[in-house]
Order: sequence, then structure tokens, then C-alpha cells
Amino acid sequence: MNHEFERCFTKDLDSLAKEVTLCDEETLLWHVPPGISNSIGNLTQHLIGNLNHFIGATLGETGYVRNRDAEFSERYLTKSEMIAELSNTSKMLEKVLGSLTQEQLHKTYPYEPFGYSMTTNHMIAKLASHLGYHLGQINYLRRITQG
Repeated sequence: MNHEFERCFTKDLDSLAKEVTLCDEETLLWHVPPGISNSIGNLTQHLIGNLNHFIGATLGETGYVRNRDAEFSERYLTKSEMIAELSNTSKMLEKVLGSLTQEQLHKTYPYEPFGYSMTTNHMIAKLASHLGYHLGQINYLRRITQG
């Protein structure tokens, strides 16, 4: 199952990098239209932080330290840095997910970020769904904003 997750994350992170590539850094990447809460840049920073925290640091012990508030409030990555970080995140996911055994996937995830206990496998599925959800938002936001 972890190889299926690897492919899912890799494909979606590649799609996200393509979305970011299509954005002009000075306008579209950080633009927040009326009625929308977050820019494409902030959502991308959020996804990078989310995956590096919940999979990289928690399961892979990468040492990543997350600043969730900054993901939404700051522009701490440039467009080119975002694309590089998406690639680095994809490589991290391949390494960490590729190293997990079936036994580890069926163990209880070390934290309860949603207020209830779940297996690591379940948590990884939720993270894949979360990535897909925001990827869809980013795609629509980019197309609507570009006209």
C-alpha cells in the first residue's frame, strides 16, 4: 500500500509544481481574490509544511520543524524555492513511505491531529486527500484568476 501512496503523492506534487509554474510570482502566486481566504502561494507553503511535518518529521524523523502560522501569514518561499521544496518533499515522501513496513502502517499514528486515534495508514490516506483537496482549490483559483 505504501507504494500506492508514493505514486499518489508524487503525481499530485508534480501537478502542484506545474500549477505554481503557471503563476506569475508578483501577482497571481500571492493574489487573494475577494471571498477567498488564501493565496496559491500560502496554500502551497501549507502543503509543503503539512507533509514535511506529519510524514517527514513524525514518521521519517527528518527533524523538520513546522511553523503552521507562517504558512498562511508569510511569503517565506519564492516561486523557484516553492518548486524546489515540492521536489524535495516528493523525494522525502518516496524515501519515508518506501521504508514503512506493513506492520508500521497498521500501528497507531503517534499523534491525534483530528482528535481521535487512527492507524498510520489511515493518517497517510487523510494526508493524500488533504493534498488533493488543496490542489483542486489551487487549480480553480489559478484558472479563475487568470481568466
